[in-house]
Amino acid sequence: MKIKSLFNKESKTDNPRQIWVNALSKIIDPVLTNAADETLKANMPVNYVKEERAKFAHLEAVGRTVCGIAPWLELGPDNTAEGKIRAKYIDLTTKSLVNICNPDSPDYLIFNEPYQPLVDSAHLVEGLLRARTQLWDNIDSDGQELIINALKETRSIEPWNNNWILFPSMIEAFLLETTGEYDEFRLMHGVNIYMNEWYCGDSYYGDGPNFHLDYYNSYVIHPMLTDILTVLRKHNIGEYTFLDAHLHRLRHYAGHLERLISPEGTYPVIGRSMLYRTAAFQALGQACLFGLYNPDVTPEQVRCALTAVIQNQFSGNDNFDNNGWLRFGFNGNQKKVAEEYSNTGSMYLCTTGFLPLGLPESDRFWSAPDAEWTSLKAWSGKDIDSNMYITD
Repeated sequence: MKIKSLFNKESKTDNPRQIWVNALSKIIDPVLTNAADETLKANMPVNYVKEERAKFAHLEAVGRTVCGIAPWLELGPDNTAEGKIRAKYIDLTTKSLVNICNPDSPDYLIFNEPYQPLVDSAHLVEGLLRARTQLWDNIDSDGQELIINALKETRSIEPWNNNWILFPSMIEAFLLETTGEYDEFRLMHGVNIYMNEWYCGDSYYGDGPNFHLDYYNSYVIHPMLTDILTVLRKHNIGEYTFLDAHLHRLRHYAGHLERLISPEGTYPVIGRSMLYRTAAFQALGQACLFGLYNPDVTPEQVRCALTAVIQNQFSGNDNFDNNGWLRFGFNGNQKKVAEEYSNTGSMYLCTTGFLPLGLPESDRFWSAPDAEWTSLKAWSGKDIDSNMYITD
């Protein structure tokens, strides 16, 4: 199988980075254009399974979008075509963040009602930490104060006893980083539980006390632990030395994710929240940002594997409605994939599958020649290394 054959499905380019930028721009544009114009509530269609979740859909859309695009935006604007696109979305994102936290805006969103705002405030601040310079530092002090005040409202929400315990930790890590003020228990509780109680072995953490076969290690657990612990290490607070052991596990888990990508550029439909689509590979992308590759994995083979996935998942138009908003589905318009907590905003976590766009074009991830990924090599009869050992 030729790798290039996977890179040209209904695309006007064979350039992998351009394929990624085109797909990501298509996904995020309705969210950020409307939030910046204060028309998000007016124009965003809100599909849902349970009606009570509808009122949180807009924060889900913005928070999750910011989380995924942040490393790319942090590269900043420049005079290239892509740099000008980044400049556009930096401007739209900073305006959007202020609007949704401004009580005088028609797009002011809910931050203090149980329970969902806790989740997406955490995604939002994870994005702000990932793009400290281009997003947070480009918001004036009045706007920053509005955002801080909105985030502090989430302190009235207690998390469920699963991956949610990382959400208060994520928010408090951001408040620590930007204000120096934090709630110690909310900051450390999630980290301490995952460090001492919920590690299952072989790089997998439990989504709560028990292991679940799904992608929540990539949707939430590995990425948030990484970003929280990075802040703790910077400030020498708590069990920040756990970061070294965790990054060792992240590297190994990312290797598992790379091997899950089939020769055709598909991956198993396993577990809940499959309408998050490419978010299944957030941890793999984050490992790439940190330069964490197993010895048998090269950056270019990850690029080729993920490009094939993005092409398979987003090259068609059934994922989007007539105005460009994501529909319920895994690969198209598939309503039964939605779960009781699903709504239109939920699906924008898919943007976190694009984290490697935060690597500059000169990085080996983008600049090296195409390479076959593990499953493609294995199923074409080429030799692969079967050893993927981890010492916990």
